[in-house]
Amino acid sequence: MIPHQMDTFLRDVLLERTWERRLRRAGPLAFMEFGALDVDRLQSLGIEPDNLGPYRVVCMWDVESPLEIGGYLVVDNLSMGRPSMGGIRMMPTVTPATIHNLARGMTLKNAAANLPFGGGKSGIVAPSRKLSRAEHRQIVQGFARLIGNYQDIYLPGPDVGTNDDDMKTIAIENGLNGALSKTADMGGNRIDQLGAAAQGVVVGIETLMEEMERLKVLPQFADLDVPKREDLTVLIQGFGAVGTHAARLLTEKYPERPPKITGISDAGGYIYDPDGLPVMELLALQEQQGIVALPYFQRQMGEDGDCKIKFSNNCDDLLRESAYCLIPAAPVGNYLDVEAASNPCMTVDRMGEWRLVVEGANTYSPARERRAARRRMERTVYWQKGVLIATDFLVNSGGVIFAAQERLIPPPEHLQIPNAVLGDRRAVEGWLQEHQAEFAALGERRRTAGRVMLEAVIRRNMRELIDLLVADSDMLPSEAAELIAINRITAGESGRTVADVMAPIPTIARSKSMREAARLLIEEQGDLVAVVDASGSICGVVTDRDITEAMANSFASDTPVTRIMSGQVISCCDQDPILDVVRKLELYEISAMPVLERNQAIGLISSDILARRTLYRLLQAG
Repeated sequence: MIPHQMDTFLRDVLLERTWERRLRRAGPLAFMEFGALDVDRLQSLGIEPDNLGPYRVVCMWDVESPLEIGGYLVVDNLSMGRPSMGGIRMMPTVTPATIHNLARGMTLKNAAANLPFGGGKSGIVAPSRKLSRAEHRQIVQGFARLIGNYQDIYLPGPDVGTNDDDMKTIAIENGLNGALSKTADMGGNRIDQLGAAAQGVVVGIETLMEEMERLKVLPQFADLDVPKREDLTVLIQGFGAVGTHAARLLTEKYPERPPKITGISDAGGYIYDPDGLPVMELLALQEQQGIVALPYFQRQMGEDGDCKIKFSNNCDDLLRESAYCLIPAAPVGNYLDVEAASNPCMTVDRMGEWRLVVEGANTYSPARERRAARRRMERTVYWQKGVLIATDFLVNSGGVIFAAQERLIPPPEHLQIPNAVLGDRRAVEGWLQEHQAEFAALGERRRTAGRVMLEAVIRRNMRELIDLLVADSDMLPSEAAELIAINRITAGESGRTVADVMAPIPTIARSKSMREAARLLIEEQGDLVAVVDASGSICGVVTDRDITEAMANSFASDTPVTRIMSGQVISCCDQDPILDVVRKLELYEISAMPVLERNQAIGLISSDILARRTLYRLLQAG
């Protein structure tokens, strides 16, 4: 049974015959896969393919589950390495387009962090009703079985609606290397407790405060006056996981003369004090009550009745206040826009006076209209108002950097969960207890490595951001951020092989007719069909040109395919470098060729695939 949220959505956008041809079953698990060449089908899912991806989109569900377990996986780009890395979002409103947007953000974030992982994301279409803890775990466990089929190209972590314990559930099903950001008893980094994403934001602020003087060569920054650290004022939009840790780190790091956190917002409203808010008191209040703004204001009113703290129950109004630095850390992508029609938190004509924005929330989107809106906003905020913006994926990558250490520093063989107990939570818990000390030591090694990498990565990104903006006065901050990530990706592109980009190849038995070969070419919208013998070995290929020539020579439609096929097969293997394949296609003046392993066709490579799945067009354009 298809989860009804997916059923309604997919049947609205996919042709019935596509279901029949694309559906793949593995017991009760069902999968529909789409690649970069399925442009029309991806567009019907709300996904616009481009030079970066997506590499693969999967709709998947458990046919037999009464909980209607299902969702989507998008592997966007693998140029930086395999597998892709990105979190699992669990919400009733998850769609393929949403997951693609997030996967693209991970492509850029992982690349900007120079991590050897591609960008991916997955989403569980959660029931709209409130779930019990047992139901939540059962759904995650079922989804683990679905994504377990894609461990070679996707490595999950937590996202909205999932947490470290859910990653533990996935690791129990798929092995320790099957998930990131696991619990501490599995050698995890305790990313939420460390405030990893906020650490990146704080290092970004520190570095930009050191580097911003260089922007004075640009006219909009000619009057720039960078304050001393103790005179720095900060607004934090969203006093949640990232926002609270950012406030804590800025305060604890400089206990004698910390920067002033002058305003914060949360679901209950916002508070503002130009003299600075008591951060530690707010953190304690947040831990007790979950929200801060209204309870803190009420407490102040109760103490003296003449409260100087400014309060509004409209949390978005925080962005009307002024400070040197704004940290957008609320789960809202559209915090600023030129036009009110897009429902931003604030329009630029009403925003406060800032000189620096360091994005702690995920704001990037590859959607054409969102990118256009972002550029319109930056033309006003950056060019006209002289506000530097550090794009999210350049600074809030602390979480992925710490999580990546669980793969970069893998557990030794004896600390891999024994196959005999995989899937048995009680048995795995007992096994973990036996190795508690070793996992604690492994986790500490990973945390140390994560801190060192984070500091180096964020500082380099901020310096490169300033370098690019100073070198080109017409460049916008988001364009500079994309260029930093793209430069990393194109550097990784040279190491890709045919296995990273090849497509499935249609095959036809040598006993079949020309008509059947032509029908297969049309159905698969492919470049060629491999003709195989009874053992599966390739004996020739048929292209649409072969069929056209045969028809021009009055061959009957029932002519055996062996009479029109090309018997001299130009081929490659899956480990050939992409550049070698490009040269071979040009040398033999062909547009496609099969990928062979022991004389059996395992895939297809073509100039069209290379154009869509690699960055050669992008490199040529640059």
